[in-house]
Amino acid sequence: MNRCKKNPTNALTSIALCTAAIAAAGLFPLAASAQDEVPRPQTQNESIVGGRVFPVGTLRGKFMVTNAPDVELDGKPDRLGAGARIRSDQNMLVMPGAIIGQKYLVNYTRDAAGLLREVWILTPTEATASRESLNKPFLNVWPFTSNDTLNTQ
Repeated sequence: MNRCKKNPTNALTSIALCTAAIAAAGLFPLAASAQDEVPRPQTQNESIVGGRVFPVGTLRGKFMVTNAPDVELDGKPDRLGAGARIRSDQNMLVMPGAIIGQKYLVNYTRDAAGLLREVWILTPTEATASRESLNKPFLNVWPFTSNDTLNTQ
């Protein structure tokens, strides 16, 4: 016993009319392109000079472990997040206790809580590449302090 009407043209007509009305109102763009999205920040400056490729939003600063998880970033106290990774200039993991008191020029990222998530100690060739520093971050979310990243000592 079939109680539904056998007229599929009414359903298809109503769907087509709704789609046309939404497109006419400008709520649903019919031709979206990838170039209309947010511009992508730099990601491969260090790889141009023979270095590693760092993720989007990576910043540069002067880094020193004072007493893990407490660190100094550009002379101001900061903190490593839970599960933070520090990578050496050979891209190997470094334990924070092994580099206490040593100053490095690093690239770093932060987590959602504002703590340091990943830190990469730079090689001399990677340090020559330009990178957004603390006054000009990718997203102006965290309290950045300095723009001097030329000297590590």
